[in-house]
Amino acid sequence: MKLPHLSKKHLLLVAVAVVVAGLAWFGWSKYADRGPGDGFVSGNGRIEATEIDVATKSAGRLREVLVKEGEFVHAGQPLAQMDTATLKAQREEAVANLDQAKAAIRTAEFTVAQRRNEYESAQAQVAAQVAERDAARKQFVRTQILADKGLVSQQTLDDARASIDSKQATIASAKAKVAAAQAAVETAVSQVTSSRSSVDAATATIARIDADIADSTLVSPRDGRVQVRVAQPGEVLAAGGRVLNLLDLSDVYMTFFVPETAAGRIALGSDARIVLDAAPGTVIPATVSFVASQAQFTPKTVETASERQKLMFRVRAQIPPDLLKRYIEQVKTGMPGVAWLKLDANAQWPASLQVSPALQKVAKD
Repeated sequence: MKLPHLSKKHLLLVAVAVVVAGLAWFGWSKYADRGPGDGFVSGNGRIEATEIDVATKSAGRLREVLVKEGEFVHAGQPLAQMDTATLKAQREEAVANLDQAKAAIRTAEFTVAQRRNEYESAQAQVAAQVAERDAARKQFVRTQILADKGLVSQQTLDDARASIDSKQATIASAKAKVAAAQAAVETAVSQVTSSRSSVDAATATIARIDADIADSTLVSPRDGRVQVRVAQPGEVLAAGGRVLNLLDLSDVYMTFFVPETAAGRIALGSDARIVLDAAPGTVIPATVSFVASQAQFTPKTVETASERQKLMFRVRAQIPPDLLKRYIEQVKTGMPGVAWLKLDANAQWPASLQVSPALQKVAKD
């Protein structure tokens, strides 16, 4: 193959281009920014926050949603309202049962008083019959003395003995009435106890329904931002049905991965720095809040410094809550960036990873 003929001018241009390329490569290799140095490690990740599902406790119809997607909410703020018509009807029924149980207590207590009067009356009857029997015995003794002297007939003596037997039978009957009256008292007392138990049960039912009515107003468990509105008014939801999804913007972090050779040198509470792609000039202070105790395969969606590194450890860099609170309007999840960690405690953060005094002050406060 015959090479094309190049003029001296073309050869000169090619030579100049080669020299310039060589100088450029040399300069880049010598002066290019290679990061903070060997005492640091970094990993790519995205800003994440704790997600909270606001869901119904009981099955029912969603009546109203009080907030919009993207809206900031505070802990305890009402977010949605379930329909409570059925619960209110159940409460009215429970209140009626409570009133009925209270009336039953009054009736049972009146019955107890009545049965106790009957019991006391029966006891008085027994005492009266015992007294009459004792008098009949004394009369029999006197009649027997007179009969022995022949002053009264045998019939009179037999009548005195019969009177004793009659009084004895009457006493037995009166004692039976006392036992029956005592049983009636105990029955009436048990009715009072049962009625009081019905009052307690009705009271507990009302308290449970009141709790269900209170739970029908779905409130925010903490400060955050509404991320997704899952259900719409009028939908019938099962127990545990999701209505809203919130982001807790006081718990924001970046999850990233580091090589196994660096994981053992990272301690919880260590300082970290986060630089977002959207704001490369702003360095965000953070703290290591989690280091995985077990290595895992490198996720496909995470870029690593060395593709030869097959096992990585998951690390979480937590952004200070005070800083988040100050700039809560600017906090957005899903933003990609880079997290930097110090492997050498004596290493100093380079100027490119220094936190601005303003951010540092807010983070410390």
